[in-house]
Amino acid sequence: MPSLESNALEPTKDEMKGLSASARLIRLAPVYGLVILMAVLIVLFSILLPETFPTLLNLRAILSDKSIIAMLSLAAMIPMVAGRIDLTVGYGIVIWHILAISLQTMFGVPWPLAVLIVIVLGAAVGFLNGLLVEVAKIDSFIATLGTGTVMYSVALWHTGGRQVVGMLPNGFYAINGTFIFGLPITGFYVLALSLLMWVVLEYTPVGRYLYAIGANQRAAELNGIPTRKFVVGAFVCSGLLTAITGVILASKLRIGQASVGLEYLLPALVGAFLGSTTIKPGRVNVWGTIVGVAILAVGISGIQQFGGSFWVEPLFNGCTLLIAIGIAGYAQRRKGAAKR
Repeated sequence: MPSLESNALEPTKDEMKGLSASARLIRLAPVYGLVILMAVLIVLFSILLPETFPTLLNLRAILSDKSIIAMLSLAAMIPMVAGRIDLTVGYGIVIWHILAISLQTMFGVPWPLAVLIVIVLGAAVGFLNGLLVEVAKIDSFIATLGTGTVMYSVALWHTGGRQVVGMLPNGFYAINGTFIFGLPITGFYVLALSLLMWVVLEYTPVGRYLYAIGANQRAAELNGIPTRKFVVGAFVCSGLLTAITGVILASKLRIGQASVGLEYLLPALVGAFLGSTTIKPGRVNVWGTIVGVAILAVGISGIQQFGGSFWVEPLFNGCTLLIAIGIAGYAQRRKGAAKR
């Protein structure tokens, strides 16, 4: 799954010259299609549900519910930039949120130390994934699926299928429960993380090297880029961010349960894949990923307020992914035909 910095959909300045306003909008539609669709959905649901959708309460609910998915999508996106995939973002959050609570309730570990232990272990699992992929040469999908399954098994063994409950300190609850300007602090976590990743990926050599590896690892090696080090580092960052997200989930749920967490895997991957179809089509990017998660959040929230059943969310996730990729593929084929 190469991560290409493609200009197949992004119009150039020369291409936009001489076009009318309507022609420019048509040309930009494939690039910003998801952004436009998100705006349309917000306006539509605000008109149809004026008393419930365009409210501060609904915004708080969306930020609280979808910030976890946004952070997992960003975690999954890091290896995708280097042309790899990390499935442990879904399995890891299961064991990390359980461990964050177990260390405090069962072993009496102070919450700052418990959080640090979880983060270090998350980075260690990411390092192991990197070694399996780059040293053992196991396909990243298979390697992370195997690692994730083992982690899930450990979580089941540790809990015995039961909930991990107990009194936790207020400082740990504040990790998720704090509000800033009337909004959940988790939304600000996502914003800060997005800005950091955007700067690193777009304006530093590290980001350029990762995109080069994702486009063509052999060519990157011939140009002197230490590909193994950067790929392993991408998995370490993914594992670390997954562990941080697990801590936030533990602070939110206040209980540990092995049945909680796997439902985040598909939305997180959908958000990351959607991110490669907008803003910079053909290239995994931070703001595209955020837009992908946002459109899922807006669409699902609106449909559920209309009385949608429990199966609406996975259905909407899958359909949105198929439609977005279909639009991007159609536009790319259309431009390729025009060039020929």
